[in-house]
Amino acid sequence: MAIASKHRILILGGSGFLGGAIYKELCSYFRTFSTYSTSNGQLEKNHHFFHYNFEDDDIYEILDIVKPTLIISALRGDFSKQVLLHQHLAEYIFAHKVKLLFLSSANVFDAYSKYPSYEQDKTLSNSIYGHFKIKIENMLLRLPKRQVAILRLPMVFGNQSPRVNDILQNIKENEPIEVFPNLIMNVTTHSKLTQQIHYIINRNKYGIFHLGSTDLVHHDEFIKDIVTSFELENKAIYKRVYTTNDDRYLAVLPKFNKLPKHLQLNSLFLLNELKL
Repeated sequence: MAIASKHRILILGGSGFLGGAIYKELCSYFRTFSTYSTSNGQLEKNHHFFHYNFEDDDIYEILDIVKPTLIISALRGDFSKQVLLHQHLAEYIFAHKVKLLFLSSANVFDAYSKYPSYEQDKTLSNSIYGHFKIKIENMLLRLPKRQVAILRLPMVFGNQSPRVNDILQNIKENEPIEVFPNLIMNVTTHSKLTQQIHYIINRNKYGIFHLGSTDLVHHDEFIKDIVTSFELENKAIYKRVYTTNDDRYLAVLPKFNKLPKHLQLNSLFLLNELKL
């Protein structure tokens, strides 16, 4: 772990589900700092956490205090304000020889529906969310390549994840769970994702990574498998949503930047983890 001590890491969005999981994974190995947006008494007492609302606050003050060698962007919120923030980050990264890991999304390919997507495929999106992620990706890809890692994620599940919590809440309130029978996707869990990020940092990897399961699943079947893992199948109501008559893919598979076997996962790993 000799390399670990070299890094000062700043996580933007550390009070979110993924940002918080990344902080927990890294804080024992690196000097790790994080931002949070909503007031939290516990975080306010932690000197490694900075209150930061990217829609109103300036990032430069925190950058001056932390002097990070590596920044992880895991923010959620206003798209246009995020684009502006990443413009500032790009300038800072270029000027200070800092590295950035950007959490992107499978939605950068949501205009392609006939095939899964690989790292070097051209991005094209029909959604506002996908457009916004592409805009930031393109901005970062203009930086020196060793200073950027773009991590494209499929849908993230896992215990206490927003998606799983929503499913459980719907069942509790007797509300229907929306499923998309024609959607073929891959998935991931926060526990495996944080290990993958740790590896990418330790090995000083850069470029584009597709961090989804090695297998593909139908959205409706997978959601039903999640419900079954909680033994709630008799209580769940489903609302089938058909956006198209044909199967459509929203999956990010690796072809060039493959991680070691122990850092890969399949959908069964995720379902087994939910049962624990």
